[in-house]
Amino acid sequence: MATNNEKPQTTITPERMVFRIVVKGTKDAVWREITKTDELQATMFNMRLHTPALEPGQPLQMRTANGKYTGVVGVIEEVDKPNRFVHTLRFTGGDDPACRITYELRDVEGGVEFTLIVDDYEAGTKAEKSLTRGGPMIVGTLKRGVETGRPSLGVRAFYAVFRAIEPLTPKKMKSERWPMDASSVEKQS
Repeated sequence: MATNNEKPQTTITPERMVFRIVVKGTKDAVWREITKTDELQATMFNMRLHTPALEPGQPLQMRTANGKYTGVVGVIEEVDKPNRFVHTLRFTGGDDPACRITYELRDVEGGVEFTLIVDDYEAGTKAEKSLTRGGPMIVGTLKRGVETGRPSLGVRAFYAVFRAIEPLTPKKMKSERWPMDASSVEKQS
């Protein structure tokens, strides 16, 4: 059931994480924010989505603004524009296995219900902890970004700290270590 609360609805079980919020905007605006490759995604930690094509079977990466580091690798599993986007996700800074990320968009009164679902994660891992903390921030930042055109001051300050400490990023996250192919999701550690 959709509500127009400012804070995301969060449900976390050992099998699944669900983060949901209503965005005052259109499906096309929300879809663009989660799939754009031509500019930074303020919703996704101010990283840029890289993929040869937004099609099932294609690899994807989330890279820093300058492209030097890759924070996430995955493979696109489903694209149903503008309703559903599914891909695997593996953080390059750790050794945890990939999980599955699903974005669902549904028209509701007052806008678009945006749902971020995380499945197939390994309990007790750093990835699980990161996704548990990051999910509410992602959906909240998406809402703010679509509705106002930019993240909150707090999120922008957080991103500035990320940029400032980028030189301390582990070498294993350098983009040159993560070739743009679907097999690299499982190969590297």
